[in-house]
This record gives sequence, structure tokens and C-alpha cells, in this order.
Amino acid sequence: MNTFKVIALTLFLGLMTAAFVADINVTLDCEATVDSLGACQGVSKIGNRFFLYGDREVGVIREFKLQGDSLAYINKEYKLTQNGQDVIGHPTGIAYNGKGPVFMGNSIRLNKEGTSWKAVIYNINWQGLLKTGTLDGNLINTIEDDACIQGTRPEYVKYKGKWYVATADYGNKGNEVRLYDPEKLAACKKTSEPGVLYKRFSCSPWVQNLHWVANKGVLILVQNQIEGRKWRFTYVDLQKSVDSGTMQVIKQIDLNNRADELEGFTFIDSNRGIAVTSSRKNNVNYTSTNW
Repeated sequence: MNTFKVIALTLFLGLMTAAFVADINVTLDCEATVDSLGACQGVSKIGNRFFLYGDREVGVIREFKLQGDSLAYINKEYKLTQNGQDVIGHPTGIAYNGKGPVFMGNSIRLNKEGTSWKAVIYNINWQGLLKTGTLDGNLINTIEDDACIQGTRPEYVKYKGKWYVATADYGNKGNEVRLYDPEKLAACKKTSEPGVLYKRFSCSPWVQNLHWVANKGVLILVQNQIEGRKWRFTYVDLQKSVDSGTMQVIKQIDLNNRADELEGFTFIDSNRGIAVTSSRKNNVNYTSTNW
């Protein structure tokens, strides 16, 4: 390829990227209330089902299907307990890709003031959990996420053709996204063990959850604008962020018409999505994304 063609291709790709950035837009279409979750902490789409999880009297997951344009509860509930005792009391993410180990995150409060937390990742038998309804016999490994700065929220991503488990911090300084090797993560006791942490990059504060958009190579940081309040979606180029060591923002979108605590997000299809909050009312929100 001659120099002229290289320059032309570079300019074309640059224009396409600029158009992609300019065209991303998120709108809130309607709101609904889902009960019996406590404070909803996130949502994951696995197959054709949607799993909402929260911190009721114990950590709990409820399973839904899409009926028309809204979620319908199918009377399946999973308690994150073992021997009747709460284990994952504050679930903060489900990492599932249909191939590798399944992980769930948890934040454990260490003091009454809520200023000190311990982050834990669990390797679980997902199919066993769905079958029995509890973690009894389905908790494979418990991993202290001591490589984190503040909190953990696992999500599978693909970087240069290989799967990793990404997670991020919730705090106001030193925040970063980390990529863990899933096989090593599954068997370790602490994420600080050699070989578990693959790469990391710095990011902005108050990340509540992560959502990977595989066909676009985009990682969405599901965030608050300030601690515990107001909605923010930050679209980052995963490969460029990992390569540079700091997040490479495609677009940041703030929805200022909602002042509550955005906790999680997943796409229904290429454009429609579900955003969940910790509020007792209007905690399930249907969105449209143009990009």
C-alpha cells in the first residue's frame, strides 16, 4: 500500500471514529418498579434471561424474561447463602461468558460507618445455583480481591482474542480497571498472587458496574457522577485503554434527569437496554441507545 493510500485510509478511519463518537446517545424511555430485591445492585443478561440481583435480608438473584417490551418475573429466585447463612450479601457483578468459570463479586462492610470494605470474588457453579437455588454445594472457591483499590465488580471482556475478567473500583481516587486471567483467578486465594493480574488502566471515579459490548470492542463504565448519586455512562475503547494504561474515552453521557444511584446496565439487543438503581421505586429503567 503506497503512502497516499495509507494517509487516505487513516483519514477515513478517523472520520468514521468521529462519527461513531458523535452518534452515541442514551435516552430513558420508561420506568418500572421490581420488588423483593432489596436495593438492586445490578443486572446481567445470560442467554435469553435477565438476572437482577440485590441485597435483601440476604443476597438474592431473581430471574426474568422479556415479555413484550418489559421484564416479567418467572418465579425463580436464588439465595446467595450457604447452610442458611448469607455469603454474598452485597452482590456487585456476575461474570459469565458461557465458556469459562463463573464469578460473582461481593463487597463486605467492615465497620458500621461504611467507610471500610473488603472485596471478594467467588467462583461458583452457575448451573448448580440455578438448579438448587442456593450456594450449597455450588461455591467452588472464595478469592480475596486484595489487588483492588476499593471494590470489585467482575465482567468478562475480550482483549486481543483472549478472555479476561475485568473489574473496577468504586471510590474517588486511584480508580482503575483491572484484567484478571480467568483460569488463574478461579484457583487463587488472593488476586495479588503472581500471574492473576494481567493488565490495568486508570479510570474515573464511582464505577458501580461494567458492561462489555463485544461487537464494538467497547467497555461501558456504569457510574455515578458523585458518590451514590446521578447517572453516568462512560464508553471506553478497551484495547486502547489497556495499551495506554489509562481509559480512552469514546463518549461520556450524563443523564441529569435522574438523581438516584445507578447500579447496573445491560443491553436487551443492539439498541435497547435496562438500567437498574438501588431505589425502592422506579428501580428498573428501559433505555434506548443510538450508535
